[in-house]
Amino acid sequence: MTATAPSGVRPGPAGTGPEGDAADSAELAGFGYQQELRRRMGRYASFAAGFSFISVLTTVFQFFALGYSFGGPAFFWTWPVVLAGQLLVAACFAELAARYPIAGAIYQWSTRLSTPAFGWYAGWLMVIGRIVVVGAAALALQAVLPAIWSGFQLVGGDPSPTSASGAANAALLGLILLAVTTLVNVLDNRVLTVVNTIGVTAEIVGVGLIVTLLLTHSDRTPGITLHTGEAGGAIGALLIGSFTAAYVLIGFESASEMSEETVNPRRTAPRTTFSALTTSGVCGGLLLLGGLLAAPSLTDGRLATEGLSYVLTSTLGDGIGKVLLADVVLAICAATLAIQTSATRMLYSMARDRQMPCSAMLAKVPRRTGMPAAAAVAVGVLAALLLLLNFLSPEALLAIGTTCIAMVYLAYAMVTGPMLVRRLRGQWGEPGPDEKDETGRPLFSLGRWGLPVNAVALAYGLLMTVNLAWPRQAVYDPSGGHWYFQWFTVLFLAGALALGALVRALRSRRGA
Repeated sequence: MTATAPSGVRPGPAGTGPEGDAADSAELAGFGYQQELRRRMGRYASFAAGFSFISVLTTVFQFFALGYSFGGPAFFWTWPVVLAGQLLVAACFAELAARYPIAGAIYQWSTRLSTPAFGWYAGWLMVIGRIVVVGAAALALQAVLPAIWSGFQLVGGDPSPTSASGAANAALLGLILLAVTTLVNVLDNRVLTVVNTIGVTAEIVGVGLIVTLLLTHSDRTPGITLHTGEAGGAIGALLIGSFTAAYVLIGFESASEMSEETVNPRRTAPRTTFSALTTSGVCGGLLLLGGLLAAPSLTDGRLATEGLSYVLTSTLGDGIGKVLLADVVLAICAATLAIQTSATRMLYSMARDRQMPCSAMLAKVPRRTGMPAAAAVAVGVLAALLLLLNFLSPEALLAIGTTCIAMVYLAYAMVTGPMLVRRLRGQWGEPGPDEKDETGRPLFSLGRWGLPVNAVALAYGLLMTVNLAWPRQAVYDPSGGHWYFQWFTVLFLAGALALGALVRALRSRRGA
């Protein structure tokens, strides 16, 4: 792979436009890479990359029912806990984004902080994890479309994602969406940016309307969030109910993933990483609270199976409720597109270092589009194959969702871990006085807070990984008799690592 290069910071201010783009391209050359992707993204587009990946409308609507079914109203409190942990991780990533503005962020950062082999495994897990996330995001259409119009239930009659017909229909809708997002991901990135920007703007407006309407139609006080469900009391609410927040609040580093397409990435990416996460955290928390306060009933069982779609249509009426659900559909489409784009950039980054099978093809970027088309198609096809699991069993939806977030959290820890080791050895400190961003200002740094923030971020990430992967029968195999679903996350992680070892062994034997 390309050797690690110095941080290559600019000595002084640089503007936007052709001169600024040339300077950004020159910095990329300092890391050993040519500018192949089109550098056109501004600050809002960078923010949109992270916000679209998180997409609170997509993920909260998809996993609200899971959190409520196990934790009851008290699962709301898992949201600020997870948000606080992810903000610590984001703070570490912001420092890295300022120093290493390169596509393939997790892979690049882990490699430069540790060893090429360790960084390769971090990238490998992240590529697989993000492909799984793409599939899981596409499945979210099932939580919304049939609630808008029964005609979207193309298979069977039960729209519940946990039923056999609902799971099969979710896979079918997801396959259609993946075909569209893959097409957009092979076109010019101006199309990608426009679609993401429209999607993010519509989502922010939609969240604002939904939260306002839910809070003005509430029949309860926030004190209801102190109640738990029957799945293990407060501890059960925190551990299992936290899956909702854990799934939602990932992908904020996508702003860094798009660094090679961003103008002034050293200054832009760290700030949009934080803004995407904090904005999503506030919006998602208000959505959860609004849903709990406005739900027609907390005991009729529908909140634990139909989630927020039930709250919107029941509380606000079919008319306005379905209009808002249509906005959720738009958010799901934008989220699937953004996640596939992020996965594509990770795959492209590793392929150009000749670290993946078929690297020459996956790293190819046509001059006409400036988009890694082969990598985008590969991600789309693999995610589509994963969706076929949903035809086998409805439990596959939850297994896929928890597996992908467990892999992402583990990959995050494979960055914060080596970073902490560097800090303890005195090999990572504040930027020097000559290390500036594109505007001539000092690079983002945590300063003296770096060590404690890094340590807690790593501990949080490892604990959350274990929590997500723990083989709870009540969660993964409630009907019993499917041990492979109960152990799906553990088996998938082990299989991914074993496959990675095989890939590396074959590459080494061939001298790649």
